[in-house]
Amino acid sequence: MLGKRKDEVFKKLKALLEPFGIRRYYTDDWGAYERHLDADKHEAGKRNTQKIERKNLNFRTWIKRLVRKTICFSKLELMHDTVIGLLINKVEFGVNIYT
Repeated sequence: MLGKRKDEVFKKLKALLEPFGIRRYYTDDWGAYERHLDADKHEAGKRNTQKIERKNLNFRTWIKRLVRKTICFSKLELMHDTVIGLLINKVEFGVNIYT
């Protein structure tokens, strides 16, 4: 989490996302999005966010180490980042993570 829901925090998040070449933003109707995103790149509403939330739920289910303090829970942030990165590469880009 970067901070409270303020314009400055959104600007930080947007700057962090720039290297990924995101072309469309699907958000709720919070005013900062209108103020800081081009209208042709932004769509407010639940129509597309449901798919995103479903994907996030799948990720949380697949990577239980992030949400449960069980035998598979890792305290190292590096391990969390590594596992998330591997899963995203496998699911989104079809990269074989087992080689």
